[in-house]
Amino acid sequence: QLQLVESGGGLVQPGGSLRLSCAASGFTLDYYAIGWFRQAPGKEREGVSYISSSGGSTNYADSVKGRFTISRDNTKNTVYLQMNSLKSEDTAVYYCAAGGAVVTGLDTNEYEYWGQGTQVTVSS
Repeated sequence: QLQLVESGGGLVQPGGSLRLSCAASGFTLDYYAIGWFRQAPGKEREGVSYISSSGGSTNYADSVKGRFTISRDNTKNTVYLQMNSLKSEDTAVYYCAAGGAVVTGLDTNEYEYWGQGTQVTVSS
């Protein structure tokens, strides 16, 4: 069964950090681009960050540039999202998704596999 599982979410104070992980089972992530998305209550899902299958290309939403870093370790079949200087507006459910060669960025329609999400809450 092909599956993506996110972990690492939780409650953190403003200014704090979290590292999210996206682990794959049932398939290898080597040939997939990975995107991180988030959805806050009452809002549409939005793209946060993307990394190409090789790891050589990344991009970020303007709202997280300079604070979030995406990386991947194909030997562990895992992609990470390091989130620093967290703000209350970063509160959301975070999802990772995997897509093939058609993926060029953060268009949700380009991604084939989705995880169930992990909650991130930034609050004092």
